Amino acid sequence: MGQMVKLTSSDGFELGAYRADPAGAPKGGVVIIQEIFGVNKHIKEVCDGYAADGYIAIAPALFDRVEKDLELGYVPEDQEKGKATRGQLNWDDSLADSQAAAEAIRGDAGKVGIIGYCFGGSVAWIAATRGNFDCAVSYYGGNAAEFAEEVPKCPVICHIGTEDKGVNAEKVATIKAARPEVPVHMYEGAGHGFNCDHRGSFDEAASKTARERSLALLAENIG
Repeated sequence: MGQMVKLTSSDGFELGAYRADPAGAPKGGVVIIQEIFGVNKHIKEVCDGYAADGYIAIAPALFDRVEKDLELGYVPEDQEKGKATRGQLNWDDSLADSQAAAEAIRGDAGKVGIIGYCFGGSVAWIAATRGNFDCAVSYYGGNAAEFAEEVPKCPVICHIGTEDKGVNAEKVATIKAARPEVPVHMYEGAGHGFNCDHRGSFDEAASKTARERSLALLAENIG
């Protein structure tokens, strides 16, 4: 079980974060970037899961820039609230806050990767091209195609469901064409949010395979 901590971003902004530590010496660290629902129960469980696998896991509350301590569910009203909140953020602040999370654990963890989901998947891509991370995993990042011309500075993999309406075939083609060196793993029959077992779109098989591939990337590049 982890705990909430405080971070200070490069511009002096203070935000919260959920941090979970492994039982023994860490293999490394991983920054977990939220969907549009905040650092909610599911994201905390994701952190706990990676901590159980031996990594210091930390999820910065990127929505604190708009509203402190915002945790949403998955009903339509919460989805609209999440979209509206996300719309008030900019990529530079989200990257800075993600980088602050990485630096907060680097002293204990050593090498640090980043894994993001949905909105966080786009942040993870930008973190790979503009930030200081040792590897990155983008789960169904809808905006990643907009930044596909940017060259990653670390190993990156993408996870996308074939039935994802937000990351459609055109966006997938854009990413693949611009970055043929980046593995884009497609999951047959899976839709948007397939990793989240709190949502109706959860796909157990796709989630399991994607997590195995993510752990393999962490093992290869972090420890």
